[in-house]
This record gives sequence, structure tokens and C-alpha cells, in this order.
Amino acid sequence: MPRFLSAKPDARLIPLPWNTPLEHWPLEHLVALPRGISRHVVRFIKVGEEIYAAKEVVEHSAIAEYRLLHDLKRLQTPAVEPVGVVTGRVAEDGQALDPVLITRHLQFSLPYRSLFSVGVRPDTVTRLLDAMVVLLAKLHLVGFLWGDVSLSNTLFRRDAGEFAAYLVDAETGELHETLSDGQREHDLEIARVNLFGEFSDLEAGGMLDTALDPATLVETIETRYQELWSELTEPEEFDDSQLSRIEGRVRRLNALGFDVAELDITTDIDGTTIRIQPKVVDAGHHSRRLLRLTGLDTEENQARRLLNDLDTYSARTGQQNMDEAVVAHQWLTHSFEPVIEAVPESLRSKLEPAQVFHEVLEYRWYRSEEAGREIPLVEAAHMYVNDVLHNLPDEAVSSENLELIPDQGHRRLQNPYDPGQGFADEQEMPIDDPWEADAEAPPQTLGFADIAALRAKAGKKF
Repeated sequence: MPRFLSAKPDARLIPLPWNTPLEHWPLEHLVALPRGISRHVVRFIKVGEEIYAAKEVVEHSAIAEYRLLHDLKRLQTPAVEPVGVVTGRVAEDGQALDPVLITRHLQFSLPYRSLFSVGVRPDTVTRLLDAMVVLLAKLHLVGFLWGDVSLSNTLFRRDAGEFAAYLVDAETGELHETLSDGQREHDLEIARVNLFGEFSDLEAGGMLDTALDPATLVETIETRYQELWSELTEPEEFDDSQLSRIEGRVRRLNALGFDVAELDITTDIDGTTIRIQPKVVDAGHHSRRLLRLTGLDTEENQARRLLNDLDTYSARTGQQNMDEAVVAHQWLTHSFEPVIEAVPESLRSKLEPAQVFHEVLEYRWYRSEEAGREIPLVEAAHMYVNDVLHNLPDEAVSSENLELIPDQGHRRLQNPYDPGQGFADEQEMPIDDPWEADAEAPPQTLGFADIAALRAKAGKKF
């Protein structure tokens, strides 16, 4: 009889055929979803309406990764949620089977190969790199040494105009009080090798735009990481006539999605030179504020976009001096909820609500510019549903798309339950991604980790 190690067990998992190797499980228990390349056997298990990822791995690694993922969750780090470990598995012929690590499937997420396999534009690649850089910085800030930095070990979710990255494999990770420069450099060296290999693989498969060079992409990741780490941790000196730079530093960190819990501010003997350094930096400034005001749990960029609209609503209704929580409740009732309710039930698996609201705001702005008048928000939402949402692929797992996915962008998988095996016809050219196909796409916003642009922008304000 197998044993279950779990803090919050799902009893529906117990009767599943754990005495069968994962690669031979009956198909009625599985669901075909895109996933990254893995050295282990990985399958997605359907239990009721819940989807779990199951990975066969040796016992000490399974238990260590389960506990490490719990630690990362406690530290509010972007990572998949651990559910349990199944040990003591024995096949019907008496052969011992490796344990299975179970994690909760991250809804609305995609592995990088799924994004590239349907064709992707160069500026989208830049946003993916930014998300990867921010994830690595967040992990290093909490003292996590990844040990296997790669796109394959990362999941991506839409986050307003950007992406948010999540760690999906912590098998080689270590959690320390803090990381030394040498440990961080070790992770960067692993990143250089793994990422260059992954980008070269995409290039060889015809899935990387010809304008993109694997070596340049890897250099970009390293440069942006160093710039972000400097912004987060390096001291800054200036004279007493530039006190606004203190607020500027905090605002830049907030714009990157980080809270400044403490600033170490010192002056020289005559008080003319000031030195500041962030002491404690945590991620999620905007998402925590939005959650506190509205109860909406979103990604960081989505939260920033929604909060901007909340501020606009406050100004339009002349309530700048009102209690923020009161105005937030009105905005939720009169702006956010009507937009989400405009989406038919059958289309709600396309995008998560916060992403829908963000895209409706963008769509409304451009349509209003074309029309020469301000289009009402709910009217814009209905137009968006008809013009855009109907044509988007589903990013959620719903009861309508839990069946076999026979192909992906018209390219048939060799094994729909193991997308890592690739496509049956690898010679077929990639097709356009409907997310990226709009020829009239809005101008590109600042890169998520574009520190130089942020500093230039902040310099105009302070």
C-alpha cells in the first residue's frame, strides 16, 4: 500500500493506480497539457475539476523538493504549489517503483516551448527574458540557489503587457540565509549554458526568429540581471540638494514589483553627502495593495494596471480625498465587475479576469482614438469580446477542454500526454500566434527589467 506525505491531502488521489508506472497510466486519469522538457516521467492527472502535475523521481529527491517548494511558498516566492509525495509504490510484479511528487497545476500558465512552437515575435521574447530575470532575482533575494536555471524549469503566465515567471522544478535547489556573490555567479553560469542550449535548440527547430541570436539572448539575460540586482541592493550616494532621489529609488523599485521594507540612510560628517541602500526588499508591492483594497489576487503588472485605473476612477469621480478602501469598492462594483460579467460563460477560460480587464482597457483606448470619442467601458468590453476574445486560445483548463488535445497550433503531437516527445511532423513551419498577430499592436511599453529606461523616466520626474 503506497504512503502519502502531504500537508493538505486530496483524498481523491488515494485510489489512483499508484502500482502502475506513471508512463503506463490509464488514459482516463490523464489530461493532455503542454509542458516543458523533463529528464523524468511527468504526467498531468485529472481528479474531478482539479489538475495535478505528477513527476516520478527517486525518494530523497522527491521529499527534498516537496519540502523546498513548501519553504518557497512560505516565502511568497513565485513557484508551483506542492501537494504531496507518494512513496512505497510497488508494481503488480513486485518491482519497486520510484515515488511521485505531486504539485498543483498552475492555471493560465504555459511552458516556453509552447509559446515558441506557435511562432513568437522578437519583442515577446524580450518580455519572456525579463520575466526570467525578475524570477531569478526574487529567488536570490530570499537565499534560494536554483542550481538548474533554465527555461524548461520555468512556467510563464500573462501579466498585463508582460509575462510572470514561476519556478516549476526545484530538484537541485538549496535554500540559504543569504547568497554570496559566488553562489549567484554559479547560478548565472548554469543559466548561460542551459539557456544557450535551449535557444540553440529552438533555432535548429525553426522556432526562433532569424533576427534573434542565442548568444545575444543569453548576454541580454545576464546584463539585465546584473542591472536589476544593482538596483535592488547597491548603495547610492548624492548630495543634500538631491533628496528627491530617495523617493525616486523607492518608486523605481516599486515599478519593478518590489517593496522597500527598510532604507539605510546615512550622511557624512558635514551632512552634505547622503548614502542610501535598501535593507529588506520583498516582491509584490502592487499585488498586495490591490489584494488589500479589493480582494483581487493578481500578478504584479496586472495589479499595477488595475491600480492605475482605480486612481483614474477616483479622479474622474472627484474622490481623491475619500477613503481609499471606499473608492476601491465603488471601482470594483462599477468598473471591474461589469467588464468581467460582459464575458460569456463559454469564453471565461480564455484569460483570467485581471488579464481580460487589462486588455479591455487597452482595446478601449485604441478604439476611442479611432472613433474620436470616449467609448464607455462596458460597451468596449462587449466589442473586445467579439473582436478579440473569441479568437484567443484557452489559457485555462475548463470542463470543455479537459479532453485530449490532438494538436497544438495545427501541429500534431507524437504523444498528447507527453508533449516533451515533440511533434509528429517536425518539418512543418511554425504558424502565427493569435496573441501576437495584431498588425496594429500598441507601442511597446518599458521592458519589465529595463533599468536604464526606468532611471531615465524617473529622472524626468524627480
